[in-house]
Amino acid sequence: MTKLFEPYALRSVTLRNRIGVSPMCQYAADDGAMNDWHMVHLGSRAIGGAGLIIAEATAVEPRGRITPGDAGLWDDKHIEPLARIARFAHQHGAVLGVQLAHAGRKASCARPWEGAQQLPLDQGGWKTVGPSPIAFKDSHRVPAELSIAEIRQIQDAFVAAARRAQAAGVKLIELHAAHGYLAHSFLSPISNHRTDEFGGSLDNRIRFVVSTAERLREAWPSDLPLAVRISATDWVEGGWTLDDSVYLSRRLREVGVDAIDCSSGGSSLTAKMPAPYPGLQVPFAERIRREAGIPTMAVGEITTPEHAESILQDGRADIILLGKEMLRDAYWPYHAAVRLGTSNAVPLPPNYAHWVQRT
Repeated sequence: MTKLFEPYALRSVTLRNRIGVSPMCQYAADDGAMNDWHMVHLGSRAIGGAGLIIAEATAVEPRGRITPGDAGLWDDKHIEPLARIARFAHQHGAVLGVQLAHAGRKASCARPWEGAQQLPLDQGGWKTVGPSPIAFKDSHRVPAELSIAEIRQIQDAFVAAARRAQAAGVKLIELHAAHGYLAHSFLSPISNHRTDEFGGSLDNRIRFVVSTAERLREAWPSDLPLAVRISATDWVEGGWTLDDSVYLSRRLREVGVDAIDCSSGGSSLTAKMPAPYPGLQVPFAERIRREAGIPTMAVGEITTPEHAESILQDGRADIILLGKEMLRDAYWPYHAAVRLGTSNAVPLPPNYAHWVQRT
């Protein structure tokens, strides 16, 4: 058995393999409610053999949406549409997770295929918030600086969303603290110029993420896993660094976080990120795993089964998350198993196997 197809346990949840679907926004929800598009998008990856599927950034309050089409868990009406998908995914052997998110100063934008520009207030946009009144870019509105009372209210919203996820039957939640959105903007000195308990020193800047994770851990069932996605570096001099990420990950482990999903960037338009290449972000997962003593998920430009297998064999990460490659091939796990000579590791559903074996 290859490492890629070994089961992997996070608390009481056992993934059938170490292949996960990275959360990818679909911008197709109806006032926050997932619909048939999400059912097919996520359900097909369950049939395709993934062990873990993390549903897209799901807003904990309406102003936390990136676009009007974002999924949400700010209302009880969002529970059943998500539950429908969770039931289907679990029926077909995958574990469904959901990424809880707040877009912060990067909210109120048009969908990517509609230009992705921030929407004017008189054209369906809304006011944005952040740790400091610093706009992400010149064409964006300056976000309102959150008071401490408002920060607590947003943390309450994360907890309420987690409880709705539990009611929907979701088995893993991930706190989105990456890509320049609200939680990441507290971490980064680029976007956080506060002088109170949530700004200034490293310990103060990580306070929002650590305390939110701590509250989620208290609210989320003790036998179910909690992950956090981070941008391991801003790729900007004077910004958030990998050293900071190692320190944060240690603190998150101490409050009961089970895995770190290691991405990067998103906080600044001046980021000097290298041109994409296979394994670009794997060193982040490797170092955090080694130095923070916490399981990691590697993501970004991982496309071949051989590369994914080598990352696991070398002890650089514990789970491989695939994004665009899973969009190209929903049956990537099945094809990977065949290519690695372990085809029985991902049997086709009988509905399909019957026909494939006949042809």
